[in-house]
Formats: sequence, structure tokens, C-alpha cells
Amino acid sequence: MKSAKRLLAYSLPYWRWLAIALALILFTALAINFLPVLIQRMTDQSLMDGSKPGGERIALLLRLGALYLAIAGLGHFVRYLQGMLTVWIGQRIIYDLRIEVFSKVLRMHQAYFDRTAVGTLMTRVTSDIERLQHFVTDGVVGSVADIFMFLGIMGYMVYISPLLSLCIFATLPPLFGTMYYVNLKLRDANRDIRDRQSRLNALLQEDLTGMTTIQLFNREASAHADFDQRNTDLRAAHFEEVRWFSLYFPTVETGQALAILITLVAGGIAILAGSEAVTIGTFVAFLAYIRDFFRPLGSLSDKAGSFQVALASTERIFALLDTREEVADPTQPETPERIAGSIAFNNVWFAYDKENWVLKNLSFSVEPGRVLAVVGATGAGKSTIINLIGRFYDVQRGSVTIDGTDVRHFSKHDLRSHLGYVFQDPFIFTGTVADNIGLQTPGLERDAVVRAARMVNAHHFIEALPRGYDTVLNERGEGLSLGQKQLIVMARTLAQDPELLFVLDEATASIDTATELLIQDALAKMMANRTSIVIAHRLSTIRHADHILVMRHGELVDQGTHAELMARDGYYRQLYELLRHAPQP
Repeated sequence: MKSAKRLLAYSLPYWRWLAIALALILFTALAINFLPVLIQRMTDQSLMDGSKPGGERIALLLRLGALYLAIAGLGHFVRYLQGMLTVWIGQRIIYDLRIEVFSKVLRMHQAYFDRTAVGTLMTRVTSDIERLQHFVTDGVVGSVADIFMFLGIMGYMVYISPLLSLCIFATLPPLFGTMYYVNLKLRDANRDIRDRQSRLNALLQEDLTGMTTIQLFNREASAHADFDQRNTDLRAAHFEEVRWFSLYFPTVETGQALAILITLVAGGIAILAGSEAVTIGTFVAFLAYIRDFFRPLGSLSDKAGSFQVALASTERIFALLDTREEVADPTQPETPERIAGSIAFNNVWFAYDKENWVLKNLSFSVEPGRVLAVVGATGAGKSTIINLIGRFYDVQRGSVTIDGTDVRHFSKHDLRSHLGYVFQDPFIFTGTVADNIGLQTPGLERDAVVRAARMVNAHHFIEALPRGYDTVLNERGEGLSLGQKQLIVMARTLAQDPELLFVLDEATASIDTATELLIQDALAKMMANRTSIVIAHRLSTIRHADHILVMRHGELVDQGTHAELMARDGYYRQLYELLRHAPQP
């Protein structure tokens, strides 16, 4: 119920519209439920009253019939307005919730994405929200409408015949008890469905992403078996949901049949005994009320099932929204317009997993406009250094500073607006070439996009595309070579005009020599007059760096210029000799 109350809190911004919807619901309940009363009067005062002249009875029948038609028409029109308003409110609530969930995902720290499968997040933002949509759109206000209709019918039933009403109401406790039990079972079934759907989505996303590897190593049969198992688990969970959900309407229909039987027996006995408490008109009206009495009950049963479905999804969505943001913005962040570009690590300790330290007591500094190369074997902690500067993770001990200010004192948005990254896996978004370079940055004009492309040697091949900068690319940049995609990503970085630049120089791996020269030239232009940290794997980068850090098992084992490090004949020289004899792309 806590999750349900929290979900309902999203309706508070629309309380005025909700009040209007409730007023329409109340009017509809009073109007529609009054119709059997008119049936009673037409039966008793017109059809069955032989004391009045025939013409008078016909005139009364016509007047009551016209009133019936007017009330029914007005009531159904108001119900149409109420339904439209309810859907509008529900869609607004779902819109707000979907935006909040996606905004939360955008704020999450990188470690969260390391631990959480993409398929799981897709389930939260798409199918979990979709399961809430029907319930919020129709379930919340619709349930209130059904309750009003139900209470209105009960009131009119008591009004026309307390005796028959008590007989009918006696069937409600066992009916409600059965429905409550089924609801509990349905909630458990829906929780299993969401968990198994999430696992299936995660596996599917992983297999689609790694399809080349699956086919390369002939793992199709194994992948098919894994998918089949999770699909079977999901099917079983759906069967369990259907098994319990299928009990709803038989339960309601059994209650309705029992109520009709009670009305026929109790009403028939009263009429045959000559009781004035039950007339033929009352008897007919009651049969009409029984139909309407169980209709909102059936609808509430359906919505109760939807509620259990929604509640399982709600719990998962709120679990995401309640996930702690380990890399959070400070309450009063520093907001420098420009930075000089000095970087310092001060006794930094960092671990991705508890105290399995990736960096151990690391200290170094970089002066503005200088190029720092970081070398070391795989797993030495090189990439972690640039991740910490951009606050994709926060250090556990020590501090990382830019211009003397701890990076944790900056907001992530402001900090990263001063940073530029060039990685080896260029990511292309679905959209035009210009959109991929400019990223729809406010104030960034087309001239700046073209200028950045020219500077990184991308303009020539972009102009040769079918529509130039307006050529639409898909998310994988189909039709572009790896080198061309890398140049577009470099133009994207340069267009943001960052003061600090971080480069993984394996960006030129697997690229032909001509394109590699273009990229190397572009990198040189980008690093000019910018503080740059390069995760170095290439001899040219290492030799031309102003300063070199030598990392080993998370520790800084040596530092200096290339000449100084070579003269010491230590671990750096061993690495350099390995690189020198390794084949260069």
C-alpha cells in the first residue's frame, strides 16, 4: 500500500481536474442509478395501477419514458466527458513518471550501469511504465467511479426495498473475501512475471549486442537453450497469473446468480403473500439493480487485477528511483566559467569493488597546457584516472583537484562541460552528421560544427556523403568506416571546446594508414594549448608527451620524461621495448 500511496501522490498536481472528474462521477452515479426508480414508477403507477383511466396511465407512461430518456442521455454524455478527462489526467501522470524515471537513469553513477544490465533498465523505463499506464489512466479514477456507482446503487436499493437489500447484501462478505485472497495470489504472480521478464530482456540485449561473438564461436545452440529456458520460465509465470485472474469473473457472476435467485425467491414470496413492502415495480427495478450492482463489482475486480499488475511494476520503478546516487552533486557547487587546466591527484585510493584497490595512494600533477601520458600493463589503473577526473566515480580516499578545487565540489554537468574525451569505440547516435557532432548543444551554430569537422580532417568525407552534414546515420554509423566514425566523434569533442582533453590513443587501432595519419594530425591539433592526459599505447604518443606516469598494479612506480625514464633502465624501459617490438597498426 505504501507504493500505491506514493503512486497516487503523482496526481496531486492535477487535483483541480481530479475534483472536476469526481464531480462528474457523482453526477453520473446519481443520474444513471435513478433510472430503475423510474422503471418502478412506470410499472406500479402506470402499468399495474388499474384505478386510473387508460389515457392518464398512457400519458404518465410517456412522461416518465421521456424523463428516462433525458436522464439516460445526459448521464451517458457526462460519463463520456468524465472518461475523456480521466484519460487525460492519467496520461499526464504517466508522462511525469516516465520523465522522472529517465531523469534518474541519466543521473546515475557509472558503477550502477556496470552492475545493472541494459535489458533490466529497458524493462523499467518501457514495459514497467506501460503496465502502469492502463491502471493510472483508467484504474485510479475509474475505481472511484465504480465505487460511487456501487454506493449509489446500494442507496437506491435500500430506498425502494430495505428487505430485499438486506438479502442481497448478505452475499457480499464471502464474495469480498474470495476476491481479496485472489488478489494476494495475483500480486505474487505479477511480481514473478516482472522479474522473469527483466531477466529475459537482459539476456536478449546481451545476445543481440554480442551476436558476432556468438556466431563466430558457434554458440547459437547454447544461446538458444538459454533463451528457451528463460522464455519457458516467463510463460509459466504468465500461466500462473491467468490461473488466478480467471477466478475473478466466475466469482462475480456466481454472486450475481445467487443475488437473482434470492430476489426471485424473497420477492416472489412477498408478492404472493400480499405484502406491501414489495410490489411488482419494486421486483422489476430490483432485477435491473442487480445487473447494475454487480457490473461495478466486476469492473472493480478487473481493476484490482490491474492494480496487482501495476503494483509489481510500481515497486520496481520506485526501487530504481530510490537507488542512492553514489556520485551526487554538492549542495552549493563551484561554477567556474573557465578553468586554467591544472590537475592534481593527492594520495588517491580507489576501488570499484569494496577494498580491491585499483589505485593505491596515487599522487601526481599536470600543469595547464601540458600533455601527460600514462603507461602500464592492462589492469594497471590507467583508464580509472580519467574516469575519476570526470566524476564517473568518486575516490574513496584522497582527492582529485582541478585548479586546486576538489572535483567533488563541482556539479557533474559543469565539470564535464570543461572535459573532452576521445575513446577507441566511437559511438554514433541516430540522427544527422551535424547532430552527431553538435549534440544539439544550445548556442552551437552550424558554422562551429563545420569548423570543428575541418579542424579534425573530417570535412572532406562528410561533404562527399549523399546529403553532407544532413546525412542521417543510424546508431552504428552504418556506411562509415571506423576511422570516419572516429573523426566524427573527435569533431564532436572539439566542438564543445573543452579545456581538458583525455585520449585513449588506441583510437587509431585497426585503421588504415592514411586515416591514421589524419587522426594523429587531428589529435595534435586538439591537444594544442589544452591540458591533455593520454592513456598511451603508441610509441609516438609516449615519446612526445611532456611527462609520463608509469603505472603497475594501481601504483605509480616511476615518472618523468621519456629520456629520463629510458636512462633509468627500469620497468618503463621494459614496457617501451615491448611496445617497440610489438606490431604497430
